[in-house]
Amino acid sequence: MNRTPAPRARLVAVASGLLAATVLTAPSANANGSGARAATAAQLTAAHTALARADVAGSAWYTDTARGTVVVTVDSTVDSREVAALTRAASTPAGKPEINRATGEFTKHVAGGEYIQLPGGLRCLVGFNVRDSAGVKYALTAGHCTNTGDVTSIGTTVGSSFPGNDYAIIRYANQSDAEGSVYLWNGTYQDITNAGAAAVGQRVSTVSPTTGLRSGTVTGLNATVNYGSDGIVYGLIQTNLCSEQGSSGGPVFAATRAVGLISGGSGNCASGGTTFAQPVVEPLSAYGVSVF
Repeated sequence: MNRTPAPRARLVAVASGLLAATVLTAPSANANGSGARAATAAQLTAAHTALARADVAGSAWYTDTARGTVVVTVDSTVDSREVAALTRAASTPAGKPEINRATGEFTKHVAGGEYIQLPGGLRCLVGFNVRDSAGVKYALTAGHCTNTGDVTSIGTTVGSSFPGNDYAIIRYANQSDAEGSVYLWNGTYQDITNAGAAAVGQRVSTVSPTTGLRSGTVTGLNATVNYGSDGIVYGLIQTNLCSEQGSSGGPVFAATRAVGLISGGSGNCASGGTTFAQPVVEPLSAYGVSVF
Protein backbone atom coordinates (compact mmCIF):
# COMPACT_ATOMS: atom_id res chain seq x y z
CA MET A 1 0.00 0.00 0.00
CA ASN A 2 1.41 3.36 -1.01
CA ARG A 3 1.72 5.48 2.13
CA THR A 4 2.97 8.65 0.40
CA PRO A 5 0.38 11.37 1.06
CA ALA A 6 -1.11 12.64 -2.19
CA PRO A 7 -2.48 16.18 -2.46
CA ARG A 8 -5.66 14.85 -4.09
CA ALA A 9 -7.71 11.65 -4.14
CA ARG A 10 -6.52 10.58 -0.69
CA LEU A 11 -8.79 10.08 2.19
CA VAL A 12 -7.55 12.62 4.63
CA ALA A 13 -9.39 14.38 7.30
CA VAL A 14 -10.09 17.79 8.52
CA ALA A 15 -10.39 19.63 11.72
CA SER A 16 -12.90 20.48 14.34
CA GLY A 17 -12.40 22.54 17.51
CA LEU A 18 -12.35 24.00 20.94
CA LEU A 19 -15.63 25.12 22.46
CA ALA A 20 -15.47 28.62 23.83
CA ALA A 21 -18.99 29.05 25.15
CA THR A 22 -20.14 31.48 27.78
CA VAL A 23 -23.26 30.71 29.79
CA LEU A 24 -25.81 33.45 29.06
CA THR A 25 -28.71 32.06 31.02
CA ALA A 26 -27.99 29.89 34.02
CA PRO A 27 -30.08 26.74 34.11
CA SER A 28 -32.88 26.81 36.64
CA ALA A 29 -32.81 24.90 39.89
CA ASN A 30 -35.04 22.33 38.23
CA ALA A 31 -32.53 21.69 35.47
CA ASN A 32 -29.65 21.55 37.92
CA GLY A 33 -31.36 18.85 39.89
CA SER A 34 -31.38 20.81 43.15
CA GLY A 35 -34.55 19.18 44.34
CA ALA A 36 -37.23 20.11 41.82
CA ARG A 37 -38.34 17.75 39.08
CA ALA A 38 -36.74 17.61 35.63
CA ALA A 39 -38.74 18.20 32.48
CA THR A 40 -40.67 15.23 31.11
CA ALA A 41 -39.85 13.66 27.75
CA ALA A 42 -43.00 15.20 26.26
CA GLN A 43 -42.03 18.66 27.55
CA LEU A 44 -38.53 18.34 26.11
CA THR A 45 -39.92 17.24 22.75
CA ALA A 46 -42.25 20.24 22.77
CA ALA A 47 -39.28 22.51 23.54
CA HIS A 48 -37.35 21.13 20.55
CA THR A 49 -40.34 21.75 18.30
CA ALA A 50 -40.72 25.30 19.62
CA LEU A 51 -37.02 26.03 19.03
CA ALA A 52 -37.31 24.90 15.41
CA ARG A 53 -40.42 27.05 15.01
CA ALA A 54 -38.54 30.06 16.42
CA ASP A 55 -36.19 29.67 13.43
CA VAL A 56 -33.20 31.62 14.74
CA ALA A 57 -30.22 31.28 12.43
CA GLY A 58 -27.04 30.65 14.39
CA SER A 59 -28.68 28.55 17.08
CA ALA A 60 -28.20 24.89 17.97
CA TRP A 61 -29.71 22.70 20.68
CA TYR A 62 -29.77 19.25 22.24
CA THR A 63 -31.20 17.56 25.33
CA ASP A 64 -29.02 16.90 28.34
CA THR A 65 -30.74 13.67 29.32
CA ALA A 66 -28.89 13.40 32.63
CA ARG A 67 -30.38 16.68 33.84
CA GLY A 68 -33.60 16.61 31.85
CA THR A 69 -33.09 20.03 30.25
CA VAL A 70 -32.46 21.57 26.84
CA VAL A 71 -29.02 23.08 26.16
CA VAL A 72 -29.02 25.86 23.56
CA THR A 73 -25.85 27.26 21.97
CA VAL A 74 -25.94 30.51 19.97
CA ASP A 75 -23.28 32.06 17.78
CA SER A 76 -22.13 35.69 17.64
CA THR A 77 -24.86 36.73 15.18
CA VAL A 78 -27.71 35.99 17.62
CA ASP A 79 -28.79 39.15 19.46
CA SER A 80 -30.35 39.54 22.91
CA ARG A 81 -33.88 39.70 21.53
CA GLU A 82 -33.37 36.38 19.75
CA VAL A 83 -31.79 34.86 22.87
CA ALA A 84 -34.92 35.89 24.79
CA ALA A 85 -37.10 34.27 22.12
CA LEU A 86 -35.11 31.04 22.32
CA THR A 87 -35.33 31.07 26.10
CA ARG A 88 -39.11 31.39 25.93
CA ALA A 89 -39.36 28.67 23.30
CA ALA A 90 -37.26 26.15 25.24
CA SER A 91 -38.68 26.85 28.72
CA THR A 92 -40.73 24.06 30.26
CA PRO A 93 -42.81 23.85 33.46
CA ALA A 94 -39.59 22.50 35.04
CA GLY A 95 -37.56 25.62 34.24
CA LYS A 96 -35.56 27.56 31.68
CA PRO A 97 -32.99 26.07 29.29
CA GLU A 98 -29.25 26.50 29.57
CA ILE A 99 -28.12 28.97 26.91
CA ASN A 100 -24.44 29.28 25.94
CA ARG A 101 -22.68 31.76 23.65
CA ALA A 102 -20.16 30.29 21.17
CA THR A 103 -17.29 32.13 19.53
CA GLY A 104 -17.84 33.18 15.91
CA GLU A 105 -20.62 32.25 13.49
CA PHE A 106 -22.04 28.81 12.70
CA THR A 107 -21.27 28.04 9.07
CA LYS A 108 -20.76 24.99 6.92
CA HIS A 109 -16.99 24.59 6.80
CA VAL A 110 -16.31 24.81 3.08
CA ALA A 111 -13.25 26.67 1.79
CA GLY A 112 -10.08 26.25 -0.25
CA GLY A 113 -8.41 22.86 0.00
CA GLU A 114 -6.57 20.23 -2.02
CA TYR A 115 -8.49 17.06 -1.51
CA ILE A 116 -11.83 16.92 -3.30
CA GLN A 117 -12.40 19.42 -6.08
CA LEU A 118 -16.14 20.01 -6.33
CA PRO A 119 -18.43 21.70 -8.85
CA GLY A 120 -18.50 25.47 -8.46
CA GLY A 121 -14.88 25.64 -7.35
CA LEU A 122 -15.52 24.37 -3.81
CA ARG A 123 -13.25 21.91 -2.05
CA CYS A 124 -14.00 19.65 0.90
CA LEU A 125 -12.26 16.82 2.69
CA VAL A 126 -13.02 13.14 2.78
CA GLY A 127 -13.88 11.75 6.17
CA PHE A 128 -13.50 7.98 5.80
CA ASN A 129 -13.04 5.50 3.00
CA VAL A 130 -15.66 2.72 2.91
CA ARG A 131 -16.60 -0.23 0.74
CA ASP A 132 -19.74 -2.15 -0.12
CA SER A 133 -20.35 -5.90 0.00
CA ALA A 134 -18.85 -6.29 -3.48
CA GLY A 135 -15.67 -4.54 -2.41
CA VAL A 136 -16.31 -1.34 -4.37
CA LYS A 137 -14.67 1.61 -2.59
CA TYR A 138 -16.20 4.98 -1.81
CA ALA A 139 -15.41 8.14 0.15
CA LEU A 140 -17.75 9.66 2.73
CA THR A 141 -17.93 13.45 3.01
CA ALA A 142 -20.41 16.13 4.03
CA GLY A 143 -23.71 16.30 2.16
CA HIS A 144 -23.55 20.07 1.74
CA CYS A 145 -20.35 19.62 -0.27
CA THR A 146 -21.87 17.92 -3.29
CA ASN A 147 -25.08 16.70 -4.94
CA THR A 148 -25.90 13.25 -6.27
CA GLY A 149 -24.49 12.94 -9.78
CA ASP A 150 -21.75 15.54 -9.31
CA VAL A 151 -18.39 14.61 -10.80
CA THR A 152 -15.55 15.43 -8.40
CA SER A 153 -11.78 15.13 -8.59
CA ILE A 154 -11.87 11.65 -7.04
CA GLY A 155 -15.04 10.21 -8.59
CA THR A 156 -18.79 10.57 -8.95
CA THR A 157 -21.19 11.35 -6.09
CA VAL A 158 -23.69 8.50 -5.96
CA GLY A 159 -25.67 9.72 -2.93
CA SER A 160 -26.08 12.96 -0.98
CA SER A 161 -28.35 14.15 1.84
CA PHE A 162 -28.55 17.81 2.95
CA PRO A 163 -30.24 19.56 4.71
CA GLY A 164 -31.86 17.39 7.37
CA ASN A 165 -28.76 15.19 7.29
CA ASP A 166 -25.25 16.13 6.20
CA TYR A 167 -23.55 13.24 4.41
CA ALA A 168 -22.62 12.16 0.90
CA ILE A 169 -20.86 9.21 -0.74
CA ILE A 170 -18.50 9.37 -3.72
CA ARG A 171 -17.51 6.31 -5.78
CA TYR A 172 -13.78 6.33 -6.48
CA ALA A 173 -12.90 6.51 -10.17
CA ASN A 174 -9.55 4.90 -9.33
CA GLN A 175 -10.26 2.21 -6.75
CA SER A 176 -6.60 1.97 -5.75
CA ASP A 177 -6.70 5.54 -4.40
CA ALA A 178 -8.76 4.53 -1.36
CA GLU A 179 -7.19 3.13 1.79
CA GLY A 180 -8.63 2.48 5.22
CA SER A 181 -6.74 5.02 7.28
CA VAL A 182 -6.53 8.72 8.07
CA TYR A 183 -3.35 10.66 7.37
CA LEU A 184 -2.35 12.61 10.50
CA TRP A 185 -0.19 15.18 8.69
CA ASN A 186 2.83 14.29 10.80
CA GLY A 187 4.13 11.48 8.60
CA THR A 188 1.96 8.79 10.22
CA TYR A 189 -1.46 7.24 9.67
CA GLN A 190 -4.30 6.19 11.94
CA ASP A 191 -5.93 2.94 10.89
CA ILE A 192 -9.73 2.96 11.03
CA THR A 193 -11.08 -0.53 11.68
CA ASN A 194 -14.63 0.02 12.93
CA ALA A 195 -17.37 2.60 13.40
CA GLY A 196 -19.71 3.45 16.26
CA ALA A 197 -21.95 6.02 17.91
CA ALA A 198 -20.54 8.88 19.98
CA ALA A 199 -21.05 9.27 23.74
CA VAL A 200 -21.10 12.41 25.84
CA GLY A 201 -17.66 12.92 27.39
CA GLN A 202 -15.96 10.70 24.82
CA ARG A 203 -12.47 11.76 23.74
CA VAL A 204 -12.35 12.28 19.97
CA SER A 205 -9.86 13.59 17.42
CA THR A 206 -9.73 15.15 13.99
CA VAL A 207 -6.94 16.37 11.73
CA SER A 208 -6.28 19.04 9.13
CA PRO A 209 -3.24 20.02 7.06
CA THR A 210 -3.47 23.54 8.53
CA THR A 211 -4.16 22.69 12.18
CA GLY A 212 -2.64 19.23 12.50
CA LEU A 213 -4.03 16.59 14.82
CA ARG A 214 -6.52 17.98 17.35
CA SER A 215 -8.38 16.32 20.21
CA GLY A 216 -11.39 17.23 22.30
CA THR A 217 -14.58 15.79 23.77
CA VAL A 218 -18.18 15.17 22.79
CA THR A 219 -20.33 17.70 24.67
CA GLY A 220 -23.80 16.82 23.36
CA LEU A 221 -25.75 14.41 21.16
CA ASN A 222 -28.72 14.72 18.79
CA ALA A 223 -28.04 18.43 18.30
CA THR A 224 -30.11 20.46 15.86
CA VAL A 225 -28.23 23.22 14.02
CA ASN A 226 -29.89 26.10 12.16
CA TYR A 227 -27.50 27.25 9.41
CA GLY A 228 -29.93 29.98 8.36
CA SER A 229 -30.68 30.08 4.62
CA ASP A 230 -28.53 26.97 4.14
CA GLY A 231 -31.02 24.87 6.11
CA ILE A 232 -31.45 22.98 9.36
CA VAL A 233 -29.59 19.75 10.17
CA TYR A 234 -30.76 17.31 12.85
CA GLY A 235 -29.12 14.61 14.94
CA LEU A 236 -25.59 16.03 15.01
CA ILE A 237 -22.78 15.45 17.50
CA GLN A 238 -21.72 18.62 19.34
CA THR A 239 -18.03 18.82 20.31
CA ASN A 240 -15.35 21.17 21.57
CA LEU A 241 -12.90 20.11 18.88
CA CYS A 242 -11.34 23.01 17.00
CA SER A 243 -12.43 23.37 13.40
CA GLU A 244 -11.67 25.88 10.66
CA GLN A 245 -12.90 26.73 7.18
CA GLY A 246 -12.17 23.93 4.73
CA SER A 247 -12.92 21.15 7.22
CA SER A 248 -16.30 20.06 5.85
CA GLY A 249 -16.55 16.30 5.53
CA GLY A 250 -13.43 15.67 7.59
CA PRO A 251 -13.31 12.78 10.05
CA VAL A 252 -14.02 12.64 13.76
CA PHE A 253 -12.56 9.48 15.25
CA ALA A 254 -11.72 7.83 18.56
CA ALA A 255 -8.52 5.81 18.10
CA THR A 256 -9.41 3.23 15.41
CA ARG A 257 -13.15 3.95 15.53
CA ALA A 258 -14.90 6.23 13.01
CA VAL A 259 -17.41 8.46 14.80
CA GLY A 260 -18.47 11.39 12.60
CA LEU A 261 -18.04 13.72 9.62
CA ILE A 262 -17.47 17.45 10.16
CA SER A 263 -20.58 19.46 9.28
CA GLY A 264 -19.73 22.97 10.50
CA GLY A 265 -19.47 25.20 13.51
CA SER A 266 -17.92 28.45 14.66
CA GLY A 267 -14.58 29.88 15.74
CA ASN A 268 -11.15 28.50 14.92
CA CYS A 269 -8.18 26.78 16.52
CA ALA A 270 -6.74 30.08 17.79
CA SER A 271 -9.80 31.51 19.53
CA GLY A 272 -11.78 28.32 20.11
CA GLY A 273 -15.25 27.45 18.94
CA THR A 274 -17.96 24.84 18.64
CA THR A 275 -17.95 22.06 16.04
CA PHE A 276 -20.80 19.83 14.88
CA ALA A 277 -20.41 16.42 13.22
CA GLN A 278 -22.75 14.13 11.34
CA PRO A 279 -22.79 10.70 13.04
CA VAL A 280 -21.04 8.33 10.64
CA VAL A 281 -23.27 5.36 11.48
CA GLU A 282 -26.14 6.97 9.54
CA PRO A 283 -24.52 7.07 6.08
CA LEU A 284 -22.95 3.66 6.68
CA SER A 285 -26.43 2.24 7.20
CA ALA A 286 -28.09 4.33 4.47
CA TYR A 287 -25.62 3.27 1.80
CA GLY A 288 -24.91 -0.26 3.02
CA VAL A 289 -21.16 0.28 3.36
CA SER A 290 -18.53 -0.26 6.05
CA VAL A 291 -15.12 1.13 6.96
CA PHE A 292 -12.09 -1.01 6.22
